[in-house]
Amino acid sequence: MKKFVVAAACAVLAVALAGCGKKTGGEPEKPARTRVGLVAKSLGNGFFDAVHKGADEAAKELDAEVIFTGPTTPTAEGQIEVLSALIAQRVDAIAVSANDPDALVPTLKKALDRGIKVVSYDSAVAAEGRIAHLAPSSDQLIGETVVALAAELAPGGKGKFAVVSATPTSTNQNSWLAEMRKALPKYPGLEMIAVVYGDDVSDKSYREATAVLQQHPDLAVLVSISSVGIVASARAVEDKGLTGRVKVTGLGLPSELIGYVEKGVVPKFAIWNPVDLGYSITQIATRLARGEDPHKPVYMGRMGTVTFGADGVGAMSKPFIYDINNVGQYAKMF
Repeated sequence: MKKFVVAAACAVLAVALAGCGKKTGGEPEKPARTRVGLVAKSLGNGFFDAVHKGADEAAKELDAEVIFTGPTTPTAEGQIEVLSALIAQRVDAIAVSANDPDALVPTLKKALDRGIKVVSYDSAVAAEGRIAHLAPSSDQLIGETVVALAAELAPGGKGKFAVVSATPTSTNQNSWLAEMRKALPKYPGLEMIAVVYGDDVSDKSYREATAVLQQHPDLAVLVSISSVGIVASARAVEDKGLTGRVKVTGLGLPSELIGYVEKGVVPKFAIWNPVDLGYSITQIATRLARGEDPHKPVYMGRMGTVTFGADGVGAMSKPFIYDINNVGQYAKMF
C-alpha cells in the first residue's frame, strides 16, 4: 500500500513539473506586439514616406509593429479597401490621413465596433469615425503662415496670387484655404484670384498650375498647399521661363524643393516635420490601443504630450520656414 501511495505521489509531482515547463508557468508568455495600421493618402508620396520613417522609430521604442499601407491613388475608395483589409487582419489600432472626411466613416465605425482604436492625422476623419485627430499644426497657424509668405514674396506686399490645392474634398486643404481667406484682410495689397485642384497628382497639378499662369499673366505668387502641387508649380514656373517674376511658395518637402530654392524659383516655403508627425501619431495610436485615456494628456515620447480638445483634435505647432540658409540641412532628413 505504501508503494502505491508513493508511486501516485510521484506521478502527481511529475505532472506538476511538466506543467511548470510551459511558458505559462515560470516564464510567462510575452504579450503580442501592438499592431498599428498606418494609412497614407497614397503610396509613393514623399511626405508619407517620411511619416512612415517616424512611425518606425516610435514602433521600435514601444515594441510595436507598424503596417504602412495606402492606395496607389489618393481616393476614398482606395482607402476604404485598405481599411477593410486592416480590419480583417484585426490590427489593434488604425491611424489614417483621410482623402475624404465622411466617406471613410462607415468603414471606420466597423473598426471601432470591433475594438480597434481609430485615430486620424494630417487630414481628419469626421468625428464619428475616430477617437482623436492629430493635426500637424492648427489650421489657423497654417493659413496665416502661407498668406504671410505670399505677402513677403509679392513685390511691396502687393499683387495677385493663386492657389494649387489637392482634392476638392480634402479636409485639411479646405480648412487651410478657409483660414487663408480669414488672414487676407491683414494684407490689403494681396488678392487671391483663383484656387485650382491638382488632386495630389503631379501631372494634373502641373497642368493646373500652367493654366493659371497662362490665364493670369500678371500673377505675382503661385501658392501650393500640397507637397505634390508645390513641386509641380515650381516646375511649371521654370518651364514657362518665369523664374524670378512669379514666386512659388506654400507647403512642401525640403528634399523635393532644394533645387528650386537654389535656383530662386521657391525662395522660401513652410512645412512641419512629417517624421515627427509619423512618430507622434504612432505613439498615440499605440498608447490608446494599450488602454490610455484620450481625454487626458497623451505622451508622445520625445515630442512631449498632446491634449485633445472637446472635438477630439490636438495640434502640434506652427509650420517651420525653410529657405536657402537651412534647406540643405533638412533636405538630408526628409
